[in-house]
Amino acid sequence: MTTRLPADETLTAALARMLAATLRPGQTILLDGPVGAGKTHFARAFIRARQGDAAEDVPSPTFTLVQTYDDPMGTEIWHADLYRLSDPSELAELGLDEALADAICLIEWPDRLDRLPDGAITVAIAAHADPDVREITLIAPDAARIAARAAFAAGAGWGGARVLPLAGDASARRYFRLTGAGGSAVLMDDPTGACAPFARMTEWLRGHGFGAPEILAQDQDAGLLLVQDLGDDLVARVLERDPGMAPGVYDRITDFLAELHRCPVPDFVAPLDGPTLADQVGLFADWYPQAAGAAGGQEIAPVIARLHADLATDVPPVLSLRDFHAENLIWRGEAPLGLIDYQDAVACHPAYDLVSALQDARRDVDPAIETACVTRYLAASGLDADRFRAAYALLGAQRNLRILGIFTRLCLRDGKARYLDFMPRVWGYVQRNLAHPALAPLADAVAALPAPDAAVIERIRARCAR
Repeated sequence: MTTRLPADETLTAALARMLAATLRPGQTILLDGPVGAGKTHFARAFIRARQGDAAEDVPSPTFTLVQTYDDPMGTEIWHADLYRLSDPSELAELGLDEALADAICLIEWPDRLDRLPDGAITVAIAAHADPDVREITLIAPDAARIAARAAFAAGAGWGGARVLPLAGDASARRYFRLTGAGGSAVLMDDPTGACAPFARMTEWLRGHGFGAPEILAQDQDAGLLLVQDLGDDLVARVLERDPGMAPGVYDRITDFLAELHRCPVPDFVAPLDGPTLADQVGLFADWYPQAAGAAGGQEIAPVIARLHADLATDVPPVLSLRDFHAENLIWRGEAPLGLIDYQDAVACHPAYDLVSALQDARRDVDPAIETACVTRYLAASGLDADRFRAAYALLGAQRNLRILGIFTRLCLRDGKARYLDFMPRVWGYVQRNLAHPALAPLADAVAALPAPDAAVIERIRARCAR
């Protein structure tokens, strides 16, 4: 993929830092352009960004031909200037040929090479009508998004920030932490068009006193947001460090939901009703049974629609943040829970987010904590306990069946096999929910399908997209 952008020194360095955030050992950047184009300026910004607080001086390697550096992750970085290279055979003496396999290599004057490295990224820097600007041509996978992120960060006043990738999720969204003189912020790159719903929901949540991040800059058309950095203390990490906090943490989560559900539902969120829930669980029937070597599953959706009409329509819908679990909540001590990843918010039965938090696909929650939190929510909401527990079981079954379908699709279609490891836990939730007497028709519909045991998981993994 090729993209072009005019860039001053700040944007040139911002582009280098954006690339530095994601390059891995064995990747190469070819820096092409005439003398004085800014190739060393680009390389210097890249290397110093990789080194962070341990950044060194980065002189031009014009006379040494090669300079080597290490970053804190243990990656070796080679910066080569081949302008004075008289013959490609000299590369063997430099060791550059061997370095290409294991190091990150930045190569100025790549036309001196006898063969360009496979898969190399090209940054070609040419003159521009404005003497303070260069015309940069970037040839790289996802070049347009890389350039857009760099231009957005520079335009928002964060062009000098170091860029570090943050763990993403199963979607196309990507997150980066920017750190600089002004502190830190999080860049959200979402090419799917969800920035507008995220921004709107953020405004609503902050307006009602909840812990959504402040939006610092935005370009919704480009799918880019810069938001307040709420920190690294995801609830999941806090509980890994100190499992004894779990009862108190989940009490806070339950109390948050009770408070959220007292607010009027905003008029801009879509309903998640019985027909929609039935349609969504079609993902399970479409992907899991066949992948597991079985047939069936098509009868599950209509059963869920009927059960929802019977068990879950007597309670007014509330706001649901939907993908609500320990990986999307940030612990801030006594401050309100930090909220992320809520652009898909909907209006639905109040049990939906509670079951999402307490039946977490990624981590075990003590069943005693789950029972206590359901009881706590019922005390806060005043809802009928028997009706709520039946609806909770239904929504838990629907949600977890859908997740099994999503995990199967992520492997078979998208090549993301790591989610298969969560399947036994998710299947356990399905069985727990189906044990509720009100869900007997759904239990019958699921009974003929195989569990995701080790053999089934390996069968799916063997067909994973590459």
